[in-house]
Amino acid sequence: MKIAFICSEAVPYAKTGGLADVAGSLPKALEQLGCEVKLFIPKYYSIEESEFGLHYNWEIGEIPIKIYNHTRYAHVYQSILPGSSVEVNFIDCPHYFHRDQIYTDGFDEDERFILFCRGVIEALQRLKWSPDVIHCNDWQTGLIPLYLKENYAWDILFKSTATIFTIHNIGYQGRFSRNTVKNALIKEKLFYPESPIEYQGDFSFMKTAIMFSDVINTVSKTYAKEILTSEFGCGMETVLMQRKDHLYGILNGVDYSEWDPEIDKFLPSHYSLNNHEGKAKNKQYLLNKFGLKFNNDVPIIGIVSRMVSQKGFDLVEDASKDLMKLNAQWIILGSGEDRYEEMFRNLHLSYPDKVAVYIGFNNELSHLVEAGVDMFLMPSLYEPCGLNQIYSLKYGTVPIVRKIGGLADTVYDWFECKLNGNETGTGFTFYNYDFKALLETVKKAINTFADKKTWGKIQTNGMKENFSWQTSAGKYLELYNDIVKKKKL
Repeated sequence: MKIAFICSEAVPYAKTGGLADVAGSLPKALEQLGCEVKLFIPKYYSIEESEFGLHYNWEIGEIPIKIYNHTRYAHVYQSILPGSSVEVNFIDCPHYFHRDQIYTDGFDEDERFILFCRGVIEALQRLKWSPDVIHCNDWQTGLIPLYLKENYAWDILFKSTATIFTIHNIGYQGRFSRNTVKNALIKEKLFYPESPIEYQGDFSFMKTAIMFSDVINTVSKTYAKEILTSEFGCGMETVLMQRKDHLYGILNGVDYSEWDPEIDKFLPSHYSLNNHEGKAKNKQYLLNKFGLKFNNDVPIIGIVSRMVSQKGFDLVEDASKDLMKLNAQWIILGSGEDRYEEMFRNLHLSYPDKVAVYIGFNNELSHLVEAGVDMFLMPSLYEPCGLNQIYSLKYGTVPIVRKIGGLADTVYDWFECKLNGNETGTGFTFYNYDFKALLETVKKAINTFADKKTWGKIQTNGMKENFSWQTSAGKYLELYNDIVKKKKL
């Protein structure tokens, strides 16, 4: 099967969040299942041509792309995704993509991804490559399903091509003024109140994708149910209800070649399911790195996250005084909203013997935190899938999470499992979005940590879990086959 995988970011080339991890891993897993996969992303200024072996495709050359009444030119650079044979096609347009940031709040953000969407289709035409499935991800790719049904309906290259649109975070919807309809060269008769592309007076790339794709999916089964509700749908629930029979949930996987304490290149001491000894050594190394005292009876609670409200840091803020009274140390890594960066800095200044903070992104340190801490906190307001809780399970680091989205699908509460007569729990969870619920759950985890036999059981349960991309890729392949068959009927 031929799969064109379209994304606005992908590891190792450009990353702002978990979307890039998916785009860097799922195509490789699909290839291992026998698919021919081509990955398409923009060529941002930060992507070094020499570092990743990019080469200009001279056979394609310049691609003229009209944006309303002016023409921009795109080019295609190519490379191979490391660890695979997946061809990566970079859509290059310096006018739009040679900027300091991957995403901007600029006046022409719509034009940037209009060009990307059309550039992908034009590149496929010039490559003379007819995909069975075009897999679009998030709003930045949302115009492709419409373009194939409208602007490029004449091209038999795409006659049998099915489209799938994956929602990684429904809070980001690509909403622009109705002028964007002109910029995108979309028929203006398609824009009217409650039309397939109109949302609350705006032109929404996400709504367009939802309405024009053959199927829609999101990154966990629970999130697929949640986004049909007003609490989690961010206003898009009424749109999704129209397509609910074509909405699926497939849990993201993780790349265990990168995230496995037995082989992790960033760890000073390796360890495994059958030998946890190295974890204590990593804990000591991590504490020494931050100048905190080591005590094997005192748990470290870790956070690696974007510091934004979605991640539940207002709960941490409200509970902070009580959390600091608990017998635990804290190591926090991340960056984001000034409010939360300042909160964590102040906690470090007020409790220098208990709290260590690194503001910024550091990949090596994120691996070390996963291996060195005892617990990992994710009190998210909403969480489509989440990856760090899955990493934590593999590293024998016990997650403390709010029971929503992908967190609910991957972490099983120890005490709930006990009530059901088994000891299969892998972490600690709470339901209500309330700082008191967070505080009580952290207390439970710390109290359980004192019982080393029980704690070891919880760690072992988590390390036995398998959330590899092979499993998720197999489910995607089933979905692809299903929609391709229906497309041919």
